[in-house]
Amino acid sequence: MIKTYFDFNTSAPMRIILSVSLLFCMLNVPPSDATTYIAGRTASMPAQFQDQSYVSYSPQQLDNLVAPIALYPDPLLAQVLPASTFPDQIDEAARYARANGSYGVDDQYWDVSVKAVAHYPSVLFMMSDKLDWTTALGQAYVYQSTDVMMAVQRLRGMAHSQGNLISTPQQEVIVQGGYITIVPAQPRYVFVPVYDPAVVYVRRASFGGVFGGVISFGAGFVIGAWLNRDCDWRDHRVFYHGWHGAGWIGRSRPVVQITNVYVNNRYTNININRTVINRNVNYVGINRYNTVHRDVTFDNHGNGKAHGNQGYKVNNKIINRNINTSDPVLERHRGHESPGRNVAPPVTPAPQAPRPNPQFSNRPAQPSPASHGLGRGSGGFDPRASSQRGQASRAESSRSHEAPGQSKGNKSESKQQEKGRKRQ
Repeated sequence: MIKTYFDFNTSAPMRIILSVSLLFCMLNVPPSDATTYIAGRTASMPAQFQDQSYVSYSPQQLDNLVAPIALYPDPLLAQVLPASTFPDQIDEAARYARANGSYGVDDQYWDVSVKAVAHYPSVLFMMSDKLDWTTALGQAYVYQSTDVMMAVQRLRGMAHSQGNLISTPQQEVIVQGGYITIVPAQPRYVFVPVYDPAVVYVRRASFGGVFGGVISFGAGFVIGAWLNRDCDWRDHRVFYHGWHGAGWIGRSRPVVQITNVYVNNRYTNININRTVINRNVNYVGINRYNTVHRDVTFDNHGNGKAHGNQGYKVNNKIINRNINTSDPVLERHRGHESPGRNVAPPVTPAPQAPRPNPQFSNRPAQPSPASHGLGRGSGGFDPRASSQRGQASRAESSRSHEAPGQSKGNKSESKQQEKGRKRQ
């Protein structure tokens, strides 16, 4: 009988210890907060991390979801997608940027993708103001990153086929190998496109008989070291380039100040926040993003079961510090239009003025008695009767100050007689 290495060289207790240690090393322990994917690949979620309650988005749902950002330049899109998995940090970064601008952003603890987006306020504020949409996008990117990247290409193809996606002084559109790449056309500035998804993907717009102008651009934003990622469309992934490469990277590299805040080997692996899947999303609001496929909704995700949701409760740590979001009173009006936006406020009839009394026709009408603060009536108070009583009281007071038996007429007559005697 051939004995093993452990039989010859170790005792029984030592063999047990070594066996337990070996078994422990073979176990897969999932990370607590964020998941790192080697070489920046997020194409497929490892089996041990799969959430059985997750309901996959259909291609049409993904089209509607990514339509607002599908035409962003690749370097910016490569930061927006991972940043969407950190909605709490997006919310905090927006508050910080509104108070301080971009000053000090590089020193914050946020994920590098959130810090990169914080250098572009219009994008940051859009993601913060639409936090449900940002969360839904992040959930899709965690579990369906390949599908998300394919949806972006599908939408770009639709816009290009309509003649709406073309190269301009602000952006360079490259069609090669079956993929459409959008990169900055200028070395110093990147421009965020502004467009209507309901138009740009589905029809060629004409303005005064001239086609084009569907996509507009505002002021350019500086290209900085924070744009340290790009999109690899062939492998459907976001990757860290470390400012090494040709194309737009080569054009911008001489004018970009490189710092180790954004150019560091630790960014070779792309971090995403898996816990975003535990956040609740109001999918009734997400249904508004149906500009590409009008008849497609997200109702199958808003049934309280998908993604572990229980209704549409807000799960935001900053809001939770100020109000009790589990208060059932908040659910009474959730999902209803607030008065003043699309629904006219109820009209309260004005109180009718009392009919004037002929005896006091020259006096202004008195308002009707107001209700008591606790909801009770004011006891039947009549201001006209009170006014009459006041006049009677004042008249009585005047008479009480006159000499007994002397009226106003007698006083006047006595004064005239006294003046006559003095003249004589």
